[in-house]
Parts: sequence; C-alpha cells; structure tokens
Amino acid sequence: MQEQPEPALTPGLTARVELTVADTDTAQAVGSGDVPVLGTPRVLALAEAATVAATAARMPGGSTTVGTRVELDHRAATPVGRTVVAQARLTAVEGRRLYFEVSVSDGDETVAEGRVERVLVDRQRFVERAARSS
Repeated sequence: MQEQPEPALTPGLTARVELTVADTDTAQAVGSGDVPVLGTPRVLALAEAATVAATAARMPGGSTTVGTRVELDHRAATPVGRTVVAQARLTAVEGRRLYFEVSVSDGDETVAEGRVERVLVDRQRFVERAARSS
C-alpha cells in the first residue's frame, strides 16, 4: 500500500506577530479616526499577518493565500509605545478555504479578536488576473 502525503495545510497551525505601536499606526495616521491610539486597520493588518505567518512554512510551491472575509471585534485602545501580539490559529480547511481564529493582546488584555477566512490560490495566475481587471 502506498502512503499518502500529509496535507500541507492542516488545522492547528499557529503563529504570532508583534508590533510596537508607533505614531504611524494610530487611527489619526491611517485615517480611521482622530485619536492617537492603535487604529483598527492596523489591528486587522496585524491579525492578517499572523494568519499568513501561520501557513508560510507549509505553503505549496507557487501558491499564496488571499483574504476573503474578516470578522473582528476591536475591544480596547492601545497607546503609542505599547507592544501588541497577534495570534492566529488555523481552525479548519475546506478545499481551498482556510479558516482562522485570531486575537490581539496587550499583555493580559484582549485588544481584538475574531475570525479570518483566506483562500489558497496560484500566485502567478492570481496576479495576472488582477492585472487584466485593472
């Protein structure tokens, strides 16, 4: 009997990404508000970076993932100078769809949490198709 290779992307993959909040990360700087705290778009970008990192080492050659759906609750303000940590865990794989749970924390406080859906695509074909549509 021939052994089947283990699927490259399986539930349980995790990663964490850190960010020390700078002036360029604030709601004022990214245009999502007028307060000098970590802006929601940067929280989302950090959470997505963690999902990408979770699958990076197991990504099939020539492939990448693209974000398709996000649910994120931004619960607490983080001032400039504080370090936040985004964690992602791959919870399910359905064909090319990858489902992640994400959280962002500032020490013991949860800054944000939610879910991110990404889809596995052929990198070159995706870029070519995007270039044709613009």
